[in-house]
Amino acid sequence: MGRGKIEIRRIENTNNRQITYSKRRNGIIKKAKEISVLCGAHVAVVIFGSSGKMHEYCSPKASLVDILDQYHTQCGKRLWDAKHENLSNEIDRIKKANDNLQMQLGHLKGEDVTSLNYKELMVLEDVLENGLACVRDQKVSLSKVSKKL
Repeated sequence: MGRGKIEIRRIENTNNRQITYSKRRNGIIKKAKEISVLCGAHVAVVIFGSSGKMHEYCSPKASLVDILDQYHTQCGKRLWDAKHENLSNEIDRIKKANDNLQMQLGHLKGEDVTSLNYKELMVLEDVLENGLACVRDQKVSLSKVSKKL
């Protein structure tokens, strides 16, 4: 004796809807595991419930990133191109800024000054003289405070 067919439409009763969601979600994830084991297929399933909660399954021998890359290769569609490119550009920009700051810090420490031209050396000398003047002023003010104590 088989089950009767049901009409596929939204279940109005929230309890019944939640029970059906839970059972079918578990069933889909179970089927994904089975096809992965039985056939050696790479499977990824991501389910977002109406509450926003996420459930997922990914084949043990593949990562979600690998499966998405394979999807991109097969279909030619990129799922996150614009956002990914913006983030990639931002990372590159921050890396360049970091490299520049590291180089400037090295110059302030006296490292790799042979790569600087005369004008850059003059600017560096002025910066260092200003910094040294500030350090001396602070040192003098601290020594005055310590003498009062």
